[in-house]
Amino acid sequence: MTTDVAALRLLLEASGIDVLRVIFPDVLGITRSKDMLVSQLETSAAHGPAFCQGVWVTTTRGGVLDGNDIMSSGLPDLVSRIDASSVTMMPWEPGVALAIADAYNPDGSPSAIAPRSVLKHVLAQYEELGLIPVVGPELEFYIAEKSDEGEHGYKRSISATGRVYTTGAWVDPDGLFLHLLRMLDKMDIGTFAGNHEFSPSQYEINLWHGEALRAADRTFLFKTAIKDIVARRGKVATFLGRPWTDEGGSGFHLHVSVIDANGGNLMAHPDGELTETANHMIAGILANAAPLVAFTNPTVNSYKRLGPDTLAPYRANWGHDNRSTMLRVPPERGGGSRLEVRVGDGSANPYLVIATILAAALDGIKRKLPAPAPADGWSYQNEAAAVLPTSLSAALDALGASVELREIVGGMIVDVFAVIKRDEVERYEAETPDPSTRDVTQWEIDEYLEAY
Repeated sequence: MTTDVAALRLLLEASGIDVLRVIFPDVLGITRSKDMLVSQLETSAAHGPAFCQGVWVTTTRGGVLDGNDIMSSGLPDLVSRIDASSVTMMPWEPGVALAIADAYNPDGSPSAIAPRSVLKHVLAQYEELGLIPVVGPELEFYIAEKSDEGEHGYKRSISATGRVYTTGAWVDPDGLFLHLLRMLDKMDIGTFAGNHEFSPSQYEINLWHGEALRAADRTFLFKTAIKDIVARRGKVATFLGRPWTDEGGSGFHLHVSVIDANGGNLMAHPDGELTETANHMIAGILANAAPLVAFTNPTVNSYKRLGPDTLAPYRANWGHDNRSTMLRVPPERGGGSRLEVRVGDGSANPYLVIATILAAALDGIKRKLPAPAPADGWSYQNEAAAVLPTSLSAALDALGASVELREIVGGMIVDVFAVIKRDEVERYEAETPDPSTRDVTQWEIDEYLEAY
């Protein structure tokens, strides 16, 4: 990919933009960025900008680890290249636009650690089979504020319960949520609706589905924007899986389908029965469920959201329109035929969530795996399906033993991800008197709440 920097500068200047914020996700999904003066783009962005590869192995607390020998090799550069097609305005920050960048090694090769490159690598394997993945992200988040009166130094912006699926001053007394909707709409990233969710001060904003890379970009921009807009109001938006002991968690559900080159949905027959392709995808996702959750549920905190009778998944199972399963097949057919993977939480990196779920599905397609029987009813006690990992450590063990997922996603990202996450587990266990507690601890809030 090349970008005509001079043309980009003229386009931005014509739109009244004098600062371009170049962003990319690190392995954790945290937005890393550099503000660049548009007047200087032809020089500053012609061969970059460059960043230190230490960003791939930096923890939320600022520690730098040695995954992929990055530290021991002297912290070399990564070179970013702006994707001009990703440029979007920041309507809450006049004169500033956002642009997503791809990351390359100094020799010009794509970085195998960069999450956007990992997703592109998986999508290329679908392209070889004549398949185009389409995904629809669905994320929840909380709005909180710092307070000495709140649990662990934070409190929810509203505390009343029983306000699921509502809008207006009842659940948005200062108009912040409505402001979010308006700002996201002006970014043109596919936002179309939103509402207050089940728990107090928990919200959901809906995004349209689309081809996988663009959907990942839109999700990354969405999370970046929400955190920045809410911070401008002196509050904190968090996508953390379970920030409160006394309330439910925030999910990152992903709707997945594949289409052919003509846009035809390949998930169901005209009579409504699932196709072989859909059944193989279900089988692949379930066969790889244990290592997969390391990416879809990537924090110590994530596993305090999952469990029996939680309305979050507990077993590696699937069902028809069944919200107690890990993988639900919604009732829509025709162009709306799809799978819904319900296990992820909002702390997950959108590029890696999409890449690894698609990789697991692709494994099922390539090996022609048969789907198990669907679960019926409240499926938490149905022992026909294995229990998902109950801790990040267990999920990382499963990831380390995985052959198929590692082969499709790429070994380098798996190894670097594991280095960072093993460090988190070690620090949590060293600093927490009872690491097995289901209660949310101060360590988790300090480590994750504002970062995610």
